[in-house]
Amino acid sequence: MFAIRQHEFGPAENLLFEEVPDPEPGAGQVRITVAAAGVHLVDTTIRRGGFGPVDFPTTPGREVAGVVTALGDDVPPDWLGRRVVAHLGQAGGGYAELAVAAVASLHALPDDVSFEAAVAMIGTGRTVVAVLDAAQLTGDDVVLVTSAAGGMGALFVQEARNVGARVVGLASPGKLDHVLACGADAAIDYTRPGWADGLKDMTVVLDGVGGEAGAQALKTLGPGGRHVIYGWASGTMTPISTEALFANSLTATVALGPGLMRRGLRVLEEESLAGLAGGRFVPLVNPPFALRDAAKAHEALEARAVVGKVVLRP
Repeated sequence: MFAIRQHEFGPAENLLFEEVPDPEPGAGQVRITVAAAGVHLVDTTIRRGGFGPVDFPTTPGREVAGVVTALGDDVPPDWLGRRVVAHLGQAGGGYAELAVAAVASLHALPDDVSFEAAVAMIGTGRTVVAVLDAAQLTGDDVVLVTSAAGGMGALFVQEARNVGARVVGLASPGKLDHVLACGADAAIDYTRPGWADGLKDMTVVLDGVGGEAGAQALKTLGPGGRHVIYGWASGTMTPISTEALFANSLTATVALGPGLMRRGLRVLEEESLAGLAGGRFVPLVNPPFALRDAAKAHEALEARAVVGKVVLRP
């Protein structure tokens, strides 16, 4: 088979398209013929060496969808031939034509759910569900979503509209139409100086960007507002002082970390995929990159030149 291999930490060009032996499933595992593999911003951090040691050479990728084509020992035979999606965890191996997954990690897919959409929801979607648990949006809310054209942000915009809230989405200039198409009442170019001027009395900020954008978003909250943090794509966390919280009776919540595990990842995945199948969530998916172009996918993601979830197609 062909797979992406990385032999050392470094830039995206270190992701090489190479021929390697087909993986064989062990006990309790299946082999999936991959139809779509998810690319996550965390993957780029791992590639650069930002998440601890890695055994090289390695094949990145933790989200795959496709068809089960081989079974290991102790796997029920009815998994053979089924359409599935799985999160591979730290084991990785998703950027490949074939991937091995634990049978316990599999979710069967209905025929009318695309592989690309499933990959968008297995990892990104489960995080979205956890953040929404923390945010507790209602129809009375006015929600500000940072990075609203991203894989998570687009889903937050949709859910805010689902519950009847009003929603404002932040994005770069070329992505504003995508934010409006997801259902936002307004889309704002956060690269424009003074973008937050005039925005006030937001009740919820969903902040995955951090840095200066997060700091400006915090100032838009009205009395009793809620600032929900789920990342810092800018590279720095949103600076929040107790004085700022006290001045307007605000609350700040971190939706990730140990809080993500409160309900259990499997439960979050199930809710995410059920939302996909039932129409609650319609993920925004960037036009897929070919597997051999994984380096280009990483470069585009790091340059914020994509919309929605980034996917590789073998």
